[in-house]
Amino acid sequence: MNQLRHIKEFKAALKDYHLGEETLHTLSQTKLVLLVAATSSGRNTIIHEVLRTGDYHYVISDTTRKPRINDGILEQNGREYWFKTEEEFLENIHAGRYLEAAVIHNQQMAGISVEELRRAQDEGKIAITDAEIAGADNATKYKPDTISIFILPPSFDEWQKRLKHRGHMEAGEFVRRMQSACREFEVALQRDYYHFVINDTVEEAATEINHIAKLGASDAEQQQRGRRLAEQLLVETQALLKSLS
Repeated sequence: MNQLRHIKEFKAALKDYHLGEETLHTLSQTKLVLLVAATSSGRNTIIHEVLRTGDYHYVISDTTRKPRINDGILEQNGREYWFKTEEEFLENIHAGRYLEAAVIHNQQMAGISVEELRRAQDEGKIAITDAEIAGADNATKYKPDTISIFILPPSFDEWQKRLKHRGHMEAGEFVRRMQSACREFEVALQRDYYHFVINDTVEEAATEINHIAKLGASDAEQQQRGRRLAEQLLVETQALLKSLS
């Protein structure tokens, strides 16, 4: 089990965290696309499809947790994550080298390092990664031209079907995921910087994201459709949670 030895130091450092000058400069020179979504909306599958164009650099996060074995394969440094010691991570926080950093479940640290943004810049590619609501807020605070895209499932019923196909899930975890989804839909609808993309098919969603990323704009009709769907998903998720309480 992962355990943070320096959790107090991490929380204190994050309380008044500011990006360093080097990070701010690199950030200003890098085109950044963040994909935000509720659970099981197909975000990671879409990212893999977008990467096939060859125009994007997938931003790999830093973590303090130990590598895991997934499907019999041990995670590798620089593939799934950049695995850092607590001391290395804390040093980078103090130096302001993270676009975002957070304590996860009080067990590990995770963050997006300026090194990954520099790699995208050196390759002449668009930096792309998945992010949580708080991460997108933080990125937009420091980089107003961040392209934040909220991925939506095509319907509530299809979304629930995808969730079930992920395998057995404890009732408590399902409720927590739905509660998180409610907050994510609510916040996305409140922010004016999100581009809504509906994941009808992975190929169509990837094409639309590529269009938004390269032009910095989205189709007005598609956005209206996306907002209506997000509002509908929020209402139906709230009703589901009410029925489970």
